[in-house]
Amino acid sequence: MRFEQAVLLLLALSNSSAFSSFSRNGDRRSSVYSTMAESAPTPQDRALTVDAISKLHFREAQRELERLELDTSGTLSAMRNRLRDATQRNSDNAKESGEVRHIDEEKLNEAFEKTGIRFQDNSDPDFEFKDLIREALAKAEQSHWKAATRKLKKLTRRFGKNSADPRTIPESVYLAVLEACMEERLHGARATEPARKIMEEMVEQGYAIPENSANHCLSNCLGTDANGSHQGFGGIDTALAMMAAIEHSENPPSISLETYSKLILSLAVEGSHEEAFKMLRELVAEKSETPSLQLFADVASTCFNRKDDLEVPEQVMTVLAYVKAAGYELEKIASVEDGRRLLAAGVIAAEKLNNIGLGLRLLVAASNAKGCEPDKGDVLVANSSPSAQRAATIIHRKAIAKATQDDSWKLSVKLLEIMIGRGLTPSPSTWRNVVTCCTKLEKSRKATSLLMDWVQLSEEGRAEKPPLRTFNTVVNACEVCGEEELTVKVLEAMKETHNTDGNLITFNIALKRLAKLGNTMACEGIIVGMLQSGIEPSVVSYTTAIAACVADPKKPDIAYEWIKRMRSRNVQPNVITYNTAFASCLDGTLEGSTRASKLAEEMKADIQRQVDSGILAMDEYTNIIPNFYTRSLAQQAMKQLKQNWLDGQIDKQVAKATLRKPLLELVEFMKSDLASVAEQQKDFVKMAVQEVETVPKTLETDEELEYATAIRTTARVAAV
Repeated sequence: MRFEQAVLLLLALSNSSAFSSFSRNGDRRSSVYSTMAESAPTPQDRALTVDAISKLHFREAQRELERLELDTSGTLSAMRNRLRDATQRNSDNAKESGEVRHIDEEKLNEAFEKTGIRFQDNSDPDFEFKDLIREALAKAEQSHWKAATRKLKKLTRRFGKNSADPRTIPESVYLAVLEACMEERLHGARATEPARKIMEEMVEQGYAIPENSANHCLSNCLGTDANGSHQGFGGIDTALAMMAAIEHSENPPSISLETYSKLILSLAVEGSHEEAFKMLRELVAEKSETPSLQLFADVASTCFNRKDDLEVPEQVMTVLAYVKAAGYELEKIASVEDGRRLLAAGVIAAEKLNNIGLGLRLLVAASNAKGCEPDKGDVLVANSSPSAQRAATIIHRKAIAKATQDDSWKLSVKLLEIMIGRGLTPSPSTWRNVVTCCTKLEKSRKATSLLMDWVQLSEEGRAEKPPLRTFNTVVNACEVCGEEELTVKVLEAMKETHNTDGNLITFNIALKRLAKLGNTMACEGIIVGMLQSGIEPSVVSYTTAIAACVADPKKPDIAYEWIKRMRSRNVQPNVITYNTAFASCLDGTLEGSTRASKLAEEMKADIQRQVDSGILAMDEYTNIIPNFYTRSLAQQAMKQLKQNWLDGQIDKQVAKATLRKPLLELVEFMKSDLASVAEQQKDFVKMAVQEVETVPKTLETDEELEYATAIRTTARVAAV
């Protein structure tokens, strides 16, 4: 009867709105039944749900806390709890609570006693706690890390700090499960998250994390895949969360330099250079550690070889600063492979930053390193990789170009020698710039020596052949300096290299040498040889041949004959050609005066044709307009004619009416209408050329230099 009454009472209570079933953990001390009316969550709550918070990584949790203006310190679990609390507070503001009726254990027992039923629990109150510990230890001993972590999780929820029945979970349980997770490198990083949670719970319990366990977990949760993971397991965020837990423990274990190095490199590879440098600075400045050169070199290389194809060469300078702060000397680190890699990264960064001086200083520092025999440190650095070789080559090329622009021939030669000594290959333009710089300053011997070295390297296959124009430039310098033996040497080298006696420029240089000697017959032979070789003489060629007629004894008839010949080859004389021919007529004879008058008539006719054509050339190769030298030579021819009539060689009136008239017109040309028209056209052409030319003119080419040299030479001859 009592049993039936008890059943009826239970049924009555079960239908009541104030009755609740026992808790799943067997806690019969209270029961609650409630009906809650939830309101719809806000958009912000939907974006940051409890489930989403549980999946946040370390740095993601930090960013969310910063957004909510909350504390970002502590372990990952602590940060997640702060986010959950913030989300819960927002959710509670939107909920309306219903009525709750609570029946505690004492009232429930009194109800049963009235019916004659009494309950008595004779079981061990610690049985479940002990059983969970035993099961967790057993699974850990069997290396079943997944089952062990599940048992530990159940134990923590049932008897942890935040449970309804908090108890002290032994440290040995955490260590046993952690060691099970640590096996086989955290089971291929799959056990990184359970290991991280165990470490955070140990810190909350006040337990110390063993040094070996801390370093093992940190090191093995980092891999080479995206975000430093192992096929999606572990990664940088997990390692940073472990590091945060370790730092917040009461007695933080010592993290090894190797572990720090692996984490720093993973951050650098990911592209998080600021975080990597922050940790690197902490190692060097605060912990007084000395990271390996391998770490510095690997971090520096990540500034270029990035997955996002973005380069940050300025960050390499930061790495080099930390290298010096760590106690390394740049002059010594090139003795080891990692030091050379680091210096090579510095050279590459210097080239990308256009810091030529820094690049050269790094190579000089490498050259002072000992222990690199049989090579030198700078050679090994400059050729350590294709990128380093390219950067070193560009740095030397730019340095040489700057030296040649400043006419510093000694520096340019020294840099070229250093460049070759470092195993780098100068481009033909680099060779040509240095040789031209020497010839420009009339350093014919050094220019010849450089050219011979260039030829030798080309024969060894280490350089391209010097072009003909470079041979011509050196030959011209030797002629200017009067180095006859060097001239012959260069011409012989040119013939061996190119299997030719030269080109137009070469013949013009030879003509110039013969013109100085006044050897008109040899000049004629040169021009005939040019025609036979299929090389058409230019206005410079004929003008130089005419210059041979200026030397005593002057030969105005031959000079005039050359003008006739050049016209027959459709080569028009220019103002320098006429000036040179005028100079050959100043021999004191009436025949010379007659030739000068004839040349003046022809020159005036050519001027008229050029003005009538409407186009005045802007260069001195085709310009026919008289200049200061023309006027001076015409005046000298008039004085010679005056002396001729004073000597009785010609009647004065006849001379003034015939021979003197063309010469006088040249003298007074600048006052004539023809000169005014020519000047106006010249200004018009100059303005038109300036509007058309959008690219500024650079340095003279070698051909222009040779032509200009020849023209200036004949101009000086004509001016005498």
